[in-house]
Amino acid sequence: MLLAIDAGNTNIVFAVHDGDRLRGQWRASTKDVHTADEYVVWLAQLMELDGLHLKDLKAAIIATVVPQALFNLRMLCKRWLGVEPLVVGEPQTELGLKVRVNRPDAVGADRLVNAVAAHETYKGALIVVDFGTATTFDVISEEGDYMGGVIAPGVNLSMEALHAAAAKLPRIAIERPQAVIGNDTIPAMQSGVYWGYVALVEGLVARIKTEYGKPMTVVATGGLSALFRHATNVIDKVDADLTIRGLVNIHQRNVKLGRAPAVKRG
Repeated sequence: MLLAIDAGNTNIVFAVHDGDRLRGQWRASTKDVHTADEYVVWLAQLMELDGLHLKDLKAAIIATVVPQALFNLRMLCKRWLGVEPLVVGEPQTELGLKVRVNRPDAVGADRLVNAVAAHETYKGALIVVDFGTATTFDVISEEGDYMGGVIAPGVNLSMEALHAAAAKLPRIAIERPQAVIGNDTIPAMQSGVYWGYVALVEGLVARIKTEYGKPMTVVATGGLSALFRHATNVIDKVDADLTIRGLVNIHQRNVKLGRAPAVKRG
């Protein structure tokens, strides 16, 4: 079985795949740096709850935008699983797409993995909107090439900044308000954040489509994507497992190229 690890700025997602079948998926916070030993204790306990065991893991792939997490995640794979992980962004890892930007090495691994999965799943030109720590808009051509995109502050980041910078504004949770016009401070803040982000998504999607000049499908992913899917008609698809599916796809591609060991079904 394959262990796919997606380490973002807020959460690390561990997913176990047996062939094309998802067997389990768990999240850990990246706010604190954990050692390989701490990761393995946590992961082993959660896997056992789903009837899985560390010894069943025969390969691993990692995508991370948190450089300080990579060492310990790599050690987790090498020391406790006995495998050398495939790492997205390293020269030997083949993604199967062309990165048509000025500095390809500066593009976040998660954005490239999303591009791989989106092109594999959906036809035509695409905009992938990832509601994560940052809200990113990535453009993938009809041929599957990564063309660039937009990076905006994430929803939770914006709320924290609002609370931190304004003494009288409380910390709030993101949710869809009943009305745009708030009749108190908290509803007014929720409206500003929620409907402000809806307007952000609609405005940027419209400008990207105009600039690209061809029909495009908009795919939303990330932890908060479901919260916005019914608030606007510019989102065509919501795909919560896009990143993990992209990691599995990349590992399978590298197995075929002889750059990663084949994984036997558990």
